[in-house]
Amino acid sequence: MAVGINARVLIVARDDSMAGTLSEGLDRLGWRTVTARSELAGCVALADLQIQAAIVDLEGFSGDRAALAEKLKAACAPRRLPVIGIGTHDPFQNSFGYDLILAGPLEPGQAVMRLETLVRTAVAEEEFEVREATFADRGYLLEPPETETAPYRVLAIGEPAPQFLALSNALARNGAEVVGAFTAFTAFDYLHERAFDAVVLWAGDNPQEALSIAAGLRRNTRLYHTPALLYMKPDATLTASEAYHRGISDVASPETSETMTALRVVELARAYRRQKAIRGALDLARASGLMDAATGLFTRDLFAGHLMRLANSAHARNRPLSLCMLKVSDKAELAIPRAGGWVARAIPQIGSMIGRLVRAEDTAARLSSEVFALALPATALLSARAAGERIAAVIGCTAFEAGDGATPFVVDFDLGVAEVSSPDGVGRALEQAAAMAQGRKAS
Repeated sequence: MAVGINARVLIVARDDSMAGTLSEGLDRLGWRTVTARSELAGCVALADLQIQAAIVDLEGFSGDRAALAEKLKAACAPRRLPVIGIGTHDPFQNSFGYDLILAGPLEPGQAVMRLETLVRTAVAEEEFEVREATFADRGYLLEPPETETAPYRVLAIGEPAPQFLALSNALARNGAEVVGAFTAFTAFDYLHERAFDAVVLWAGDNPQEALSIAAGLRRNTRLYHTPALLYMKPDATLTASEAYHRGISDVASPETSETMTALRVVELARAYRRQKAIRGALDLARASGLMDAATGLFTRDLFAGHLMRLANSAHARNRPLSLCMLKVSDKAELAIPRAGGWVARAIPQIGSMIGRLVRAEDTAARLSSEVFALALPATALLSARAAGERIAAVIGCTAFEAGDGATPFVVDFDLGVAEVSSPDGVGRALEQAAAMAQGRKAS
């Protein structure tokens, strides 16, 4: 087993026929890997390192595949471990304990798209467990996630080419409801009117049009997570890597049987429904009556209790936990709007924006009139700073009303971040983040 530093992905494979290229590609894309040649070596790595996900070369293992997935997940419990299987398998029959099963070979860019989704879903499921306990302490029971069981809804976009029609028929044979849209305008009409579990794009002779539709999905906050498979002609000049970079979730061609491609679409839809269910369960906290009435965020006291639970959870699961403090800056341009009460009037909108800009698994709180805090599970310090800067940048582009005849004002934030090193270090981390936001040193 090759020992990696700060490895994020465990690859379990008997040899490098699949693992070698995949490992190099993932390392290059920022997902550091460690490779295990046996089940035992994989379990040791999971126990010692902060591994976020595992990829298993199923073709190299002749034993009980389901038992292998279970053992890998148990090795890093209570941390939730998404496990992706690479090999031939029919997901309609049995998931075998794997979160996702894909036919090889697996492109590194394709793997990153799957890993990001599965890891965030796993962290969100952990967050639900912690949030459930926090709210139960205050007499409110959160409803558990419920994944929809209706047939998968797939939107097929593109010209009615024979290969594309064959794929649509294969999806229908496997229980998916397929809606066809021949143009981008019709497609977005459907997307705004109905909920779909996956989108299939036919590249045809104009792959750029398909990519522009995918880009439109990624620019829309409601449609952002909807998976999109690009169905390309065999002689297409567009590479799979380029497609993944443009927001495509998976790439297929008519050289792959429509049955196998249909299975890949269904796997995308299945993972998306699971992700949507946990996000919906976490959002139910807003209706608890325990949140800050003006902003819909956690109150100071609710946040304090939840943060302690998060710290204990992070320690038990061997995951990082970071804090980010956002304080409205005391810049001179805000003196008049603040004196006139306009900044105070803008705070509910600012808080609501913060709540929409954080990930489902993050906890946003209003600590005082103009100070907000974020608890970011499974997030290291540099990533926490990037998250805070992204939120500050978005809000900094918003103009707020300053009264009749007055020029609208914009808000800047003073930012502070800190990583919670242990449950005993919560207070210290809060002090560090607050001090940084105030522009002073922590005592």
